[in-house]
Amino acid sequence: MLKKVLIANRGEIAVRVIRSCREQNISTVAVYSEADRTAQHVLMAEEAVCIGPAPATESYLDVERLLQAARATSADAIHPGYGFLSENAAFAAAVEDAGLIWVGPRPDTIALMGDKVAARQLAQEAGLPIIRGAEKPLPDLDRAHKQALKIGYPVLLKAAGGGGGKGMRAVKAPDELEAAFQRARSEAASAFADDRVYMEKLLLEPHHVEVQVFADSQGNVVSLGERECSVQRRYQKIIEETPSPFITEAVRTKLHALARDITTACGYLGAGTVEFLVDRDQHYYFLEMNTRLQVEHPVTELTTGYDLVAEQLGVAAGQPLSFRQQDISPKGAAIECRIYAEDGFSNFAPSTGEILEFSEPGGFGVRLDHGIRAGMEITPFYDPLLGKLCTWGQTRGEAIERMARSLEELRIVGIRTTVPFCLAVMGESDFRAGEYCTSYIDEHASVLQAASGDTQHTIREAAALGAVLFSTAQPASEVGANQTNDGATNWRQIGRERQLR
Repeated sequence: MLKKVLIANRGEIAVRVIRSCREQNISTVAVYSEADRTAQHVLMAEEAVCIGPAPATESYLDVERLLQAARATSADAIHPGYGFLSENAAFAAAVEDAGLIWVGPRPDTIALMGDKVAARQLAQEAGLPIIRGAEKPLPDLDRAHKQALKIGYPVLLKAAGGGGGKGMRAVKAPDELEAAFQRARSEAASAFADDRVYMEKLLLEPHHVEVQVFADSQGNVVSLGERECSVQRRYQKIIEETPSPFITEAVRTKLHALARDITTACGYLGAGTVEFLVDRDQHYYFLEMNTRLQVEHPVTELTTGYDLVAEQLGVAAGQPLSFRQQDISPKGAAIECRIYAEDGFSNFAPSTGEILEFSEPGGFGVRLDHGIRAGMEITPFYDPLLGKLCTWGQTRGEAIERMARSLEELRIVGIRTTVPFCLAVMGESDFRAGEYCTSYIDEHASVLQAASGDTQHTIREAAALGAVLFSTAQPASEVGANQTNDGATNWRQIGRERQLR
């Protein structure tokens, strides 16, 4: 058994890992930047170490500082969460070289599947269908033009060194290629320190369907259900659900089998996700494999009843999985809405500021993973994900209704969030019918915008009430010595207006 785990991450995933560790009687070490000194994950862990200034490159992405924190606290393992260094093979190798246990796949597997071109080749060898495209990264714009003519427009440029929607650009015509090529390379370099990009044929009306896989060191490889992840903005997910309402049972069975095949082929260990694109005619293609726990893993937990983080910890310690394929029988349906500090009705513009009031929804079948609290400052330094609201139901319709009710109850006052946007989606007819693909947000922008007035009415009432309570709860004696009471009141009104306008 592991004794002490350092979580090389922040926010809601750090809180999530801490909770599972505590249930396993494993001590935890939080790391934090100067901007996160009073963050929720810092308050929850048994120990906490400051690893540098606010910029991630000087803190959460600094390998040596993370290793120093592990040594200083005598941690015996590091859990990377997701994002940051979770799919960085060099970091995983450095952890193991330091004599620590890496809670994740082997470094060579991360390197293999993290190289999207190499992963495509392995998938093809393992019998998975792949989308027609370049077999190697594109060295320059001239080669990109030639490849696009060979494949045929429209095409999709993708980062070779990482996923998650970063470094992706759709190109519908030759005159769009140069600008898209430069933007894709720049974004890939910023996100992954690797500016290589490759090209694939752009599918029409695709669905993004991923299969949760798990493997242990005893040779057990299982799949735990699939997730539909097609409600996306800029190729990044907003709403996910399981099971997929789109694919047929025959396609479901085949995707699970193929996911297990490639998991075995790459010698995988731990939790991972095999991602597919499924076109409107139910033809499916391997997309990539994410060598980490996914943001949307809670919906799989809700339908299977298994704690995936607990399984990660056990597998990292050399234990077998607590289940086999025949034990897995997902029940009901679950939906996740990502709560971002963004305005969903203004092209998902980021929002920063202080959270003045925070109140969680509750009730049967409701789960909110988060790392926020009232008084917390949302800064521009990190990913805007605040938390994930998940609901379970015996049927998809029940899960949707429960999600709508929960979104209405969720109060985050002081900044703009994607709560009103997600609430509008829950009421939209095509989503409720399960008839949507990855272009859903673009195609339904006007419908969702029109519905925003109604969906935000309840949200605004809650926000206004929270702002009033905040304004009346702080007596004049608590105002700083260099600030008048009028100044404090005006400041509170600004916070309120940011939510209401």
